[in-house]
Amino acid sequence: MTNRATMTPAPASESPTVAPAGPRKPAAAKRRGGRPKRRSVTRKQVWAGWFLLTPALLHSTVFISVPTVAALFLSMTDYSFSGEWAWVGFDNFVELMGDQNFKTAFVNTVLYAIVVVPISMGLALVIALGLNQKLRGMAFFRTAFYIPTVTATVAVATVWLWIYNPGAGLANGALSFFGFGPQPFLNSPDTALPSLMLVGIWQGLGAKMIIYLAALQGVSRELVEAAELDGANPWQTFRHVKWPALAPAQFFVLITSIVGTFQVYDLVYVMTRGGPGISTNVLVLDIYNNAFQGMRLGYASAETVVMILLISVFIIVGRKLQGSDKSE
Repeated sequence: MTNRATMTPAPASESPTVAPAGPRKPAAAKRRGGRPKRRSVTRKQVWAGWFLLTPALLHSTVFISVPTVAALFLSMTDYSFSGEWAWVGFDNFVELMGDQNFKTAFVNTVLYAIVVVPISMGLALVIALGLNQKLRGMAFFRTAFYIPTVTATVAVATVWLWIYNPGAGLANGALSFFGFGPQPFLNSPDTALPSLMLVGIWQGLGAKMIIYLAALQGVSRELVEAAELDGANPWQTFRHVKWPALAPAQFFVLITSIVGTFQVYDLVYVMTRGGPGISTNVLVLDIYNNAFQGMRLGYASAETVVMILLISVFIIVGRKLQGSDKSE
């Protein structure tokens, strides 16, 4: 028999040693294939990303980069579709400075952009705020405001030609109802460009409105409710909660609007052909006339380079203005 008094219990601080379940494999054994598996997955993701970007890169290369480089090269030549050309350096740009058609087109395009871009953006934002309400029938009004955007510009211009008709147009009919006399609209150098600006503003509202509406619906509802609980009125809620959240959409709308207004062509071509005289001549129309009617592709390319630089300046100014607005 075993004497229990002679057995000494193990100290409480000592814990029994547990033998490992098996020999631990060295860390290097997990990397028998060379590089770790994580790096191979990352490489696959990179290749997949480049593969998905390929269509966009091809489009940018073929339709943006190559034409831009070609325009820069041709602007230094007198190329005219005849097959023979000579290097003229900056002579085309010097000639532009004395070209009255170019000067008028330049001024008209800048005026068109300065008027159409801010007014259309402001109206689109106001409309988006109104259509962001949860009321019955909002889907109909959203569709109605967006229809001009997906309508062909030729069709839009044809309808507005009837509206601006001096004799039987809807615009003069509405003005006569309020006691105003008939207006020449597109038939006068004083009113032709403002009339085109009105059409440009109306046609561009739908696309801008949709972008603003999507951005407004993405604003955090919790932030809006918190501002309302703190006693903020609708203007304060918009200024301090909704407006900062609209910054990315605002920048996108600004850039696309600037590019779109500087590239206006079909609306002017169908409605006025640059007239009366050259009062509604714009840069793209003047480039078309010089390239395909005057057969001076080198000279038209110089105009294109100037237009690209002008668009870049406006985009930089727009970014600066947006940056200063954020800092406030």
